[in-house]
Amino acid sequence: MTRGTPAGRLLPYGRQLIEADDVAAVVDVLSGDWLTTGPRVEAFEEVLAAKVGARHAVSCSSGTAGLHLASLAAGLTAEDSVVVPSVTFAATANAPRLTGAEVIFADVDSDSGLMRPEDLQDALGTAAAMGRKVKAAYPVHLNGQCCDMPALSAIAERDGFRLIEDACHALGSTQSHPDGRDYTAGSCRHSDMAVFSFHPVKSIAMGEGGAITTDNKEMKNALRRLRDHGIVRDGASFEANDMAFADDGHPHPWYYEVLSPGHNYRASDIHCALGLSQLGKLDRFAQRRKHLANRYDRLLAPLAPQVRPVAKVPNCDPVLHLYAVLIDFKELGLSRDSLVIALKERGIGTQVHYIPLHKQPYYRERYGEQALPGAETYYERVLSLPFFVALEDEDVEFVVSSLKNILGL
Repeated sequence: MTRGTPAGRLLPYGRQLIEADDVAAVVDVLSGDWLTTGPRVEAFEEVLAAKVGARHAVSCSSGTAGLHLASLAAGLTAEDSVVVPSVTFAATANAPRLTGAEVIFADVDSDSGLMRPEDLQDALGTAAAMGRKVKAAYPVHLNGQCCDMPALSAIAERDGFRLIEDACHALGSTQSHPDGRDYTAGSCRHSDMAVFSFHPVKSIAMGEGGAITTDNKEMKNALRRLRDHGIVRDGASFEANDMAFADDGHPHPWYYEVLSPGHNYRASDIHCALGLSQLGKLDRFAQRRKHLANRYDRLLAPLAPQVRPVAKVPNCDPVLHLYAVLIDFKELGLSRDSLVIALKERGIGTQVHYIPLHKQPYYRERYGEQALPGAETYYERVLSLPFFVALEDEDVEFVVSSLKNILGL
């Protein structure tokens, strides 16, 4: 049902913006010689690395694949444990779990949904009490706002574990710090690796696609090998010298080696052509998202404290992926279900990001009941409103006026 919306259409919580030049970029690949791994893949990786300020970028088939590759490259095994904030998409925990590592869920700030240094410290304490050694932690830049990476990094360096940023929401987000150095999500200034997603609802779209950034060359090489079945084709990496080289000492031109089990997690030239075209628009897309967020902020201000945006992170200039609000449903005497249904009847789509992972059946069965009050309080109040580059100013006004009418504010 779409009655009531300004343009007579459904407003989803997020969607892509594909323009004529994006289509042309993909058609150009379809008309050429390379469909899978070709020149667009390398070009996309170079532009992405430069955009976020990292030395290396390795593209892959999805953000989930990126998280799994990063977990494998970090050397996680069943002997290890990792820390993951409970408020995040399932992939953040599932990826290290697929290596056999056990997951320790950290609490989050109840107003921003972000894992704070004290939350990480508490999770490390839980691990120590269980006799488990943490090998990696996964800060999540939820909604597009940056975690306090310098502080988290200091803890990781002190205790000797890796930091793998889940930056799937945060392409283009930055944060300033007292030392005068600006931090860009994915620059890996304070982490070992960072993972991005280019799903259609993200800041740029590849259809499905992802990438991992890192400043570590050895990590880059491991990621590239692991995304391609564990195969190497570089003579300097060959181990079976009796098979690899001709009598003159040159590697056989057809030869390759499998150095470890891997996956087919490659991104194609088709996807990277779209991603490369979209990356060229990131600055424009970012400015539009910031404009829409500011408009929501202004229009929602009179609805506080019953309805308010999630807490702003100090000194952060986010390129928001989601526009999430916190709603005091108990005080308003209305269930979230009723509000979601009433908004949908007006053509307004919403979503909840996310159900805390420590409450999910698989993890409850594996680790038992856990009390993470920040995560649970955040979840009880959060709702994501329509937010995407093609959203019009009058659409934002319609969403907020609909909220006011339904909630009686």
